[in-house]
This record gives sequence, structure tokens and C-alpha cells, in this order.
Amino acid sequence: MKSKIVKLLIFIGILAAANVLASFLFFRWDLTQEKRYTISDATKKLLQNLDEQVTIKVYMTGDFPAGFERLERAIQETLESFSDYGGVNLAYRFIEPKDSKVQEELIQKGLIPTNLFANEDGKRTERLVFPGAILVYDGKEYPVQLLKGNSSASSEERLNQSYEGVEFELASAIRRLTQKERKRVGILVGHTKVPPQRFSDFLANLQQNYDLYFDVQNPDSWEKGDLLVIPKPDTPFTDDEKYRLDQFVMRGGKLLMFIDGARVDSISLEGTFAQPLDLNLDDLLFKYGCRVNQNLVKDLSCAMIPLNVGNMGDKPQIKPMPWRFFPLINNFGKHPIVRNLDAIYTRFPSTIDTVEAPGIVKTPLLLTSKYTQIRKAPALVAYNEARQQPDPKDYNTGEKDIAVLLEGSFTSLFNNRLLPNDPRTATFIGKGKPTKMIVVSDGDLIVNDIDYKRGAPLPLGYDRLSEKTFANKDFALYALDYLMDSEGLITARNKQVTLRPLDKLRLKEERTQWQLLNLLGPLAFIGILGGVWQWWRKRKYATK
Repeated sequence: MKSKIVKLLIFIGILAAANVLASFLFFRWDLTQEKRYTISDATKKLLQNLDEQVTIKVYMTGDFPAGFERLERAIQETLESFSDYGGVNLAYRFIEPKDSKVQEELIQKGLIPTNLFANEDGKRTERLVFPGAILVYDGKEYPVQLLKGNSSASSEERLNQSYEGVEFELASAIRRLTQKERKRVGILVGHTKVPPQRFSDFLANLQQNYDLYFDVQNPDSWEKGDLLVIPKPDTPFTDDEKYRLDQFVMRGGKLLMFIDGARVDSISLEGTFAQPLDLNLDDLLFKYGCRVNQNLVKDLSCAMIPLNVGNMGDKPQIKPMPWRFFPLINNFGKHPIVRNLDAIYTRFPSTIDTVEAPGIVKTPLLLTSKYTQIRKAPALVAYNEARQQPDPKDYNTGEKDIAVLLEGSFTSLFNNRLLPNDPRTATFIGKGKPTKMIVVSDGDLIVNDIDYKRGAPLPLGYDRLSEKTFANKDFALYALDYLMDSEGLITARNKQVTLRPLDKLRLKEERTQWQLLNLLGPLAFIGILGGVWQWWRKRKYATK
């Protein structure tokens, strides 16, 4: 009897010790093939260093179809993992926004609703759902859209892409709200004639995360920042400015360049010539590992433009026509910047070639479709081309890069070029620190349109004709975040969850037997287990 009591006390002591130990130590096993329940090290570090509470209000909850339920469950599972590392400094709750006033408030705060259609009692119903969240920290609010992905994918695939992006979207929003030190981004507007209003949406989003300054044709200010953005330059850089750019890169500075290979001014039905654009940067970029070609890309995958195709009576007929000088980019490289990204709207892009540069890793980010045609500048550009039916045989130059990521230790263009008596030799750096840059061969990619009736800028990537907002802003912000992200938070975008759909035909044919198995199987198992248990007890305690 005493031995049984001792064993019981030892067992209780082990349980108590295990509970005490568990309160100090935390671990979990993720047995899924894709590690879908494992968050990145950068996210863990971010959550563990929170000094005040972040409250996450998720508005995606309620009675949803299976795909939306899966996304809701992914959000909940991600937030549970977040709370394991954030502790008391991370709180969350799910709210179903049924009231119309609440819905209007959410729209005003920046959450975009989605129309959800369903059949209830034989009737088709429609309601607004808000697949997003509002983060609150230190009196500040930040909206997060959680339904993302490529619009050309099926609804099931897009929901799965949203599933994969939940961690990054929430973690990056937490970083925006909680960051204490803001990095500096310089905008080189001194070389562009595009009015500031046309960059306003891009700049407004940058200001949420970074301190901005503008060069205003003052190269001395370039050294003050961590990254320089070169937005659609149309005047050449001087040799002195090129030297300053080179030494900025040598000191570890980052570059994000949106530059054209050809200049296209006003266009008429009869046309105008696209002229080669010389920015005096060709030798610098060639030294770093790429070349922006002086040409234009025509792509069968393209946007539409409104065109007068003739008169009906005394009124012109305006119809949308495919404009192959405006490629829609829906072909991406393998990199977290562009993973699960929606299509991107471009205007008169040029091609980029990568060239040999020792120690530099080159990663294509944006690529055209394989149905392309290259027009070398000077090239005739006429709206009347939109009326012509293209011959696919003429669009055979294949996929072309229009955005490239370069990473590594760059070699200065000015090695062995400075004279001994040049005062710049005292501070000259011939081999740079490891850094990275992105070159995009379309200056218009970050130029937003203007609503001239209201005098207000339209969202970056918004197309008036299709009334769709393309992913230009997402690409630009993800690209800049990757360049500035020293902790690697963007690697969370690499998460991949494989869809494993059921065989619908087999499910239909075998539906009854699987239902019976699921219903009667557990009961039969419990019955067998109980029978074995009773047989064992009778055998053990039966009198001999």
C-alpha cells in the first residue's frame, strides 16, 4: 500500500515539475510538410521586443464558405503563434461588422470590403465582408488588408495565396507601428520633370515608414540617407553626380531606380518617334551588372486604352482597344518581393540585360510574357496600331526582364580613373561594402494618375478604363522594404502552403460509404477497445 502511495506522490511531483518547467520554457513541434504553423525568426524577434501592447482587431469572422473559413482559421492560428512570443504585449479579438455604421467607419479607415455571394434557402444573397484587420498601438491605428494574391488565379488559389501572406502582412504592420528609429530615404527629384503630384501616392506610403528628403539638385544631400530612389529621370546625370552615386553605393547605400530606356512624348493617331534616352548612367549600371536598353517592349498581354474607332452619325465611337506598348506584367521571378503579387501596369517599358559582374548575384523580378516584340529606338509609336490585329508570329522574342535585383559587393566604376592630384582620392572607395539595388526599366511604374475633376491623385496602379488597381504600389513598397530590411522580415513571404483538393468525382461516388465510416468507425473502435479491456480484466482477475 505504501509503495502505491509513494508512486502516486512521485507521479504528482513529476506533473508539478513539468508544469513549472513549461511556464519558463516554450516549444512546439510543427509536423506539417510546409511548416505552415512556424513563424520566421525575424517575426519572433519583432514580437519579443514589443514594449507596449499591440491590439489587433480582426473583422473577418462569421458564417463563411469553406475557402474564407480557411483564411479566417489561418489568421487565428497565426495570431495564436504571435501571442506565444508577444505575451501580454499582443492582444487580438475577432469582430463581425454587421452594423452599417461600423462598415462605413472601416471603409474610411482603409479596409476594402469584398462582396460575398451565397445561396440561402434557394435564394441568392449578397453581403459585405471585411477580410482585414485594424492594428492599434500607442493611440495609432493601421489598416491591414489580408485578402491579397494574383487576381488571375482561381478564387481558391487566391485565398490560398492570402493564407500564405497572413504572417508577413500582420508582422510588417506591427513593425510600421512600433518602430522607434526611422531610416532615411532620399528622393532624387532634381532629374525629373514629372510634377510631384504624380508621385504623391508612392511618397505618401513611404512617409508612413521612413523619413524622406529631396535632393532638389543638391548632390551633397545624397550621403544623408540609407537608400536613394531615382524616379523617372529624364535629364542626364553629370559625371560628378555619377561619381557621388557610385561612392554612395560603395559605402553600402541602396538604390531603387525607375528609369526609362526611351523617351516617349505626346502621341497622336499618326504617331511620334520614341527617342533613345541617354541619362549618362549606362557605364555605371554596366559595371554593376545590368544594362537598360534603348528600346520599347510590345506585349500581347497588355492594357487597354480608349480609342476613337470611327463615327456613328455625328458622334465618335470610343472603344477600349489593346495597347501593346502598355504590357501587363504577370510573370515574376522567384523572390519574396514578387511572390503572390498581382499583375503590374507598365507604360513603355524597355528591356534589361544582365552582364558579367564578379561577385554580384542577379535576380530577375519582373518579366514580360513570352509573346513580345522589341522596337529599337528611335521607334514609331502610333495610336492607330491599337486598331490592327496582331500576328502572334511577329511576337516571338520571348520573355524579357524589366526589373532586376542586384546584390553583392560592387566594384567602383572609377577605379584607376582618378588622377593622383585629384582631391577625391583621399576618400575614394574602390570596392564597396555588401549592398543591394533594384533597377526597373519603366519610370512610369511609380507614377500615379490624377482625377482632374477633384484635383486629387488616384491610387498608384489605378487604371481608369478597367477601374482596377494593379499591384504597382505593392511591388514598389515590397522592393523598398527588402532593400531596407536588415532583419529579413520579408522572408515571411516565402511561406508556401500546398493546396490538396479532394477528388470531387470520387467524393461524389463514395460519399455514403465515407459518411458511414466517419459515423460508425469511432463507435466501432471504442466498442472494440472496451471489449479488449474487459477481456483483459477478466483474464487478470479471474479466480483460478
